[in-house]
Amino acid sequence: MSPFDTPVDRSGTYSVKYDGRKAKFGTDDVLPLWVADMDLPAPECVTDALVIRAKHPVYGYTVYPDRFYDAIAHWMKHRHAWSLRKEAIVPIPGVVPALNFLVTALTEPGDAVLIQPPVYHPFFRLGKHHGRRLLENPLIYEAGEYRIDFDDFRVKAKEAKLFVLCSPHNPVGRVWKQEELEKMAAVCLEEGCLIVSDEVHADIVYPPHRHTPVAALSPDISDIAITLNAPSKTFNIAGLNTAYAIIENDSIRRRFETELKRYDLTMGNLFGIEALTASYECGEKWLEELLVYLRENIRFVTKFLAEHVPQIRPVTPEATYLMWLDCRGLGMDDEAMERFFVEKAKLGLNTGVSFGKEGSGFMRLNVGCPRATLEEAMRRLKGAMEEDV
Repeated sequence: MSPFDTPVDRSGTYSVKYDGRKAKFGTDDVLPLWVADMDLPAPECVTDALVIRAKHPVYGYTVYPDRFYDAIAHWMKHRHAWSLRKEAIVPIPGVVPALNFLVTALTEPGDAVLIQPPVYHPFFRLGKHHGRRLLENPLIYEAGEYRIDFDDFRVKAKEAKLFVLCSPHNPVGRVWKQEELEKMAAVCLEEGCLIVSDEVHADIVYPPHRHTPVAALSPDISDIAITLNAPSKTFNIAGLNTAYAIIENDSIRRRFETELKRYDLTMGNLFGIEALTASYECGEKWLEELLVYLRENIRFVTKFLAEHVPQIRPVTPEATYLMWLDCRGLGMDDEAMERFFVEKAKLGLNTGVSFGKEGSGFMRLNVGCPRATLEEAMRRLKGAMEEDV
């Protein structure tokens, strides 16, 4: 029995996924499989580090120690073959806030920001919240796989000041091949378009796929690329609000740091610092076990749907613990499909259209949970299908 099989009761812990169910779905009577954190315990070494620090009775203002930067640099070198200068690392409170600050620091009102839908929904707010024009380079979905429309990408990149890349991609689960990254980066170099790469899912990648940090491709590319990352998804510590940017270009980094200082966002989260360093220093064995478990969860859902609900076809994820489900075979519009999942199946998933119009007919399922949770979810779905016939 895997240690990940043991259920963890998250109710009453201020969990968005559980305690926010009624606000999200209109009812508490759903099994929540939506927001991207896991119902699995963080590594024991992380818990131990937090307990030790919590025993010190003073929780005052905090600086980022050298150990924080060293842990990040070592992890990137060891896991992703990327050598970093400490000076390139900028602590941030989270990837999504940093996306917003980068838009305001590096573009002007009216400038264009390029994204690739269907994509993580906060990307869409970057234009709306800051008076920037949003350009879309929709991914092409063919034969159960997603690919980039490079002809359209080149056209849009000519106009864009900033390209926001999701790598690995949420929600479709693609791990971009090195040649795909090189091709996009070459266009951005040619057109003078900066790259902001959200790589927060970089560690949840299934062999034989391998994540390549776009900024690690070449010195020229690193000069126009800003990488955002965190241990939050990898080690399930998102609630500690600790992340980092990697910016090799000194001028770009200074502009970003100036923006953070404008809002006084330069001080660390005491427990977030402890969790990040512990995760990167001693969490690798736990991560390897997690990847095996998550892959088995994906296989379980895929097999169950093929056997019992063939109308729903999952897009096999190359990364992340999020499954992108092609539900168009149900023959429902998006509103009817959401009602079906919530009211009939009693399941709380993310709707595909929340990731852009290209997500119409899809749903996103979080498999970062004990196997028994997925077994219950699939039973509910099968029962709802049988009742609906």
